[in-house]
Amino acid sequence: MKKLKYQIEIDAPAEKIWDILWNEKTYSQWTYYFSPDSNMVTDWQVGGKTYFTDSSKKNGMVSTIERIEEPKHLIFKHIGELHNGVEDVDSEKVKAWNGSLEAYYLEENNGKTTLKVEVDSNDEFKDMFDNGFNKGLEVIKNLSEN
Repeated sequence: MKKLKYQIEIDAPAEKIWDILWNEKTYSQWTYYFSPDSNMVTDWQVGGKTYFTDSSKKNGMVSTIERIEEPKHLIFKHIGELHNGVEDVDSEKVKAWNGSLEAYYLEENNGKTTLKVEVDSNDEFKDMFDNGFNKGLEVIKNLSEN
């Protein structure tokens, strides 16, 4: 697995960007380029459950929060898939990427913030992540600066 890295400078405080990233109303706007109807449901607990799903909330990824310090960083560990509401954490397909990390880092300096994203990925998903994060980070920037 490779670690893919993305970064953008935003003229806004980290707290505002954190809210744009994880607020239910804006989350689907910046993740649109991964899935037009994406949702995130989480208990916000380290070791708890987080689901990245489609609009049915029955299909998507099963993850957990590895580390969180609002508004500085949030690291997810992906542990499985959700199919028709059933969690799969044991199949061979899932084992190929189980344990991969997706990390968000916000570094504020004088009211401006650098948002960095790091994602563990197989080659087959690189283009999807490149497209999704490059476009999605621009949406976060626009929402945060306006």
